[in-house]
Amino acid sequence: MLSGAMRVWKAHAYGNDFLMMQAAEVAARGSDPVLLAQRICARHTGLGADGLILFTEDNQGASMQLINPDGSHAEVSGNGVRCLAAILSDPLDDRAEHPPIVITTDAGPKVLTRLAHDPFERRTVFRASMGRPQHLRLMEAELGGERVRAAALSMGNPQCILLDQPLTTERLHRFGPLLQQHDQFPAGVNVEIIQVDAPDRVRILIWERGVGPTESSGTGSCASAVAAAAFAGTGREVDVIAPGGTQRVEWAADDEVYLTGWAQVVLEGQWLA
Repeated sequence: MLSGAMRVWKAHAYGNDFLMMQAAEVAARGSDPVLLAQRICARHTGLGADGLILFTEDNQGASMQLINPDGSHAEVSGNGVRCLAAILSDPLDDRAEHPPIVITTDAGPKVLTRLAHDPFERRTVFRASMGRPQHLRLMEAELGGERVRAAALSMGNPQCILLDQPLTTERLHRFGPLLQQHDQFPAGVNVEIIQVDAPDRVRILIWERGVGPTESSGTGSCASAVAAAAFAGTGREVDVIAPGGTQRVEWAADDEVYLTGWAQVVLEGQWLA
């Protein structure tokens, strides 16, 4: 490795992309994690990503910290934990049985079961236990002179799901930034607009706190599925279709939420700057 360079991996899940670096290596170089995230996640002058994950491996998997491109911290990412699990998995190991991978986040441990792996595409399918929804409620909010109805909850991070809005980028770009300043979400919030297509199928658009519009969101898919089941008439097992693709969400009888989808490793290299 070149002097001063740091190892970096890039992976994505349905277009929601993350850069990953070892926390100890970043600390040893004396790099400020916030400034590093802002530089390396920049789309034109860095490697480009929806977030930087700093991780430390352990016997069960790894612990992680997620920093958004604007330098703010996020508690958890459903797609991010899969991306990290994908780089921890042996790319040449095609055994049917694998021990679970535990990714410890600021929102608690997430247990991932590997279901399938394509060694040529470096694409791995996981079913992740994402925890139980908390503080689920209906709410109304005044946004830019409009009254909107929404569901609010936590999936380890704050989520606001707009229930009665057209599924358009215009609505997303209008309400996503406004909700970041709303007094019901003092720490900001991840925003989804949902459209129910069928009892087992929901479409979403996503505005992520600290990022902006994203192609996909794991926790956003989970929150949207819970809101749709609670307030929009779907079942508790649904396909959630984001611009980047479709993930499966199960809201089990014991209240646990499971997220199934793939992550693909696309880069292993060195950050030189």
